[in-house]
Amino acid sequence: MENKWYDFFGSIKENSYWKSLISFWGSAYSEKVVYPPKELLLNAFSFFRPEQLKVVVVGQDPYHEPSQAMGLAFSVPEGIALPPSLKNIYKEIVTDIGTLMDFSSGDLSIWAKQGVLLLNTYLSVEEGKPLSHAIDEYKLLMKDLFSYIDSLDQPVVFLLWGSYAQKFSKYVNNPKHFVLTASHPSPLSANRGGWFGNRCFSKCNELLESHGIFPIDWKNY
Repeated sequence: MENKWYDFFGSIKENSYWKSLISFWGSAYSEKVVYPPKELLLNAFSFFRPEQLKVVVVGQDPYHEPSQAMGLAFSVPEGIALPPSLKNIYKEIVTDIGTLMDFSSGDLSIWAKQGVLLLNTYLSVEEGKPLSHAIDEYKLLMKDLFSYIDSLDQPVVFLLWGSYAQKFSKYVNNPKHFVLTASHPSPLSANRGGWFGNRCFSKCNELLESHGIFPIDWKNY
């Protein structure tokens, strides 16, 4: 990860919030059950270099039940039942793109390998306690990360689902970058409208292709 995103992580390594985060992780993982596994905390950054980034999907915090979190927003490892939000994501892809999806697999690594940053803005969570790690250090990290991403020269599409994710649109100021918004895919939000039929996946690919960027293959197999 640090080799791929060296410029960014090298630029923050002396920041007090980063040192505080490292200390926090050490204590949290030694004292509590925390997800994802520590070795997957920065998994989202392990698949590609910043100049290969095409899409940013913003989540909030990792799944807080056993065996679900894998350091990629909305993704679960092979063999784990799909969470409701991910089911709705797949349903929208089927309707929007027309591709079949494998509803037995929730591993989105195949997207990450294409330059999709599946980013939880809080990188960790205590078992059974959503938002238990909503600490200021993560907020400072994300502020610097979004500023760094916005400095990248290539076209990047931000998929911001729900009111929480949409707060990060204020960091997208580069005219080569684009924001697509929709309701959150969770059943509570999606069933109120604004998720199904939003067509964010095809719109994302249209933006990429219009700027000479190879589109994302959204199927999961």
